[in-house]
Amino acid sequence: MRFRFALLSLALAAPAVAAQNTPKFGCTEAVHRQFDFWIGEWDVTVQEKPAGRSSITLEEQGCVIHEHWTGSRGGTGQSFNFYDPVTKDWHQVWVDNSASWLHLTGHFADDKMMLTGVAPGQDNAPTQQRLTFFKNADGTVRQLWETSTDGKTWSTAFDGLYRKRKT
Repeated sequence: MRFRFALLSLALAAPAVAAQNTPKFGCTEAVHRQFDFWIGEWDVTVQEKPAGRSSITLEEQGCVIHEHWTGSRGGTGQSFNFYDPVTKDWHQVWVDNSASWLHLTGHFADDKMMLTGVAPGQDNAPTQQRLTFFKNADGTVRQLWETSTDGKTWSTAFDGLYRKRKT
């Protein structure tokens, strides 16, 4: 009888123990949604001239914002964007078809995502990179990419406007 009671107790406790040891999947907290304004199908212009198209999707149960870029001159690239709850930083890792890559980190505040990093510039000298994504009231997104060799003076590398593609 005791043996049956012990088995019954273990059987009833097993789901509770399993639930405690089951990993939590998905990124559902509000901080993970800070960059969702960039998700969509976009036509991108620079000074009203076509610059490319971007398809930006939410993947891995809300943990990754994945960009697929196709430039108007044939260049392509992808970025993976994610929030790290340990460091409380956003990360972007960019790789393109010219073997260029970039790793940026940053934060969201005042309706904009600002990401910074360092990449080789001219003569392989370290060049600071700053990408700011502005969440505009009209539903567009402005991406301003700036570079600097001294951290004081910044030059514009790209200033694009993302407009939702008409389906």
